[in-house]
Amino acid sequence: MFATGTVMSCSAKIQYPTKTVLTDSGDEVRFSMICHGSINIEYKGLSIQVDPVWKNGDKEVDYTIFPEADIILITHEHSDHLCEQTIDMLSGPKTKVFINKAGYEKLGKGQILRNGDALELDKGIKIKAVAAYNTTEGRERFHAKGNGNGYLLEIDGLKVYISGDSEYIEEMSALKDIDIAFLAANQPYTMTVEQCLDAAMTIHPRILIPYHLSDTDASAIKEGLSLTDIEVLLYEDLR
Repeated sequence: MFATGTVMSCSAKIQYPTKTVLTDSGDEVRFSMICHGSINIEYKGLSIQVDPVWKNGDKEVDYTIFPEADIILITHEHSDHLCEQTIDMLSGPKTKVFINKAGYEKLGKGQILRNGDALELDKGIKIKAVAAYNTTEGRERFHAKGNGNGYLLEIDGLKVYISGDSEYIEEMSALKDIDIAFLAANQPYTMTVEQCLDAAMTIHPRILIPYHLSDTDASAIKEGLSLTDIEVLLYEDLR
């Protein structure tokens, strides 16, 4: 079973747009589009924070609106993805932080996940770290192969792919039956619009959410997929 509904958060204090999706069992998974590469996922009272960072350029995020995180996923060590202050604020005694090796060396805590590592957590949530890197000549220095992570989550049959800082890479062809894909699109650091379109056609998610956009014209991504059955959702908060 797969059903979706787009809603704005009910509380006046919460200002980030959300997308609610149903799992195979009909349970809600709520995605909050926070900022740039930062996303919150809520499921059965669990909070999963992805790359929580309180400040991106001139934009500040009010993380006090979110509950204590059960899981924090860090894709890599760059400051727009790893913020010790925000991680500390969201963490409690039972918070689990999963992070790449270079991020661990910077943060000094968490469980290191390398590309290919997989585990199963509370309430049947499965997490797998997957490759995320640059391929364009001269840009490998931004994100070297084998360093950063993308993440593949499975929540009661709902498959979610978070690309992290990556260009379109051959490993994406192994991703199957993806329900929601977050694809980063801001060259020179991640994908061009054309690469994002290629990645979307390879992965073929039911829903595509371009993120980590910066100055990218994301409308070109939606237009490029207009004749497919991929639902493209655009959120200005994810610039």
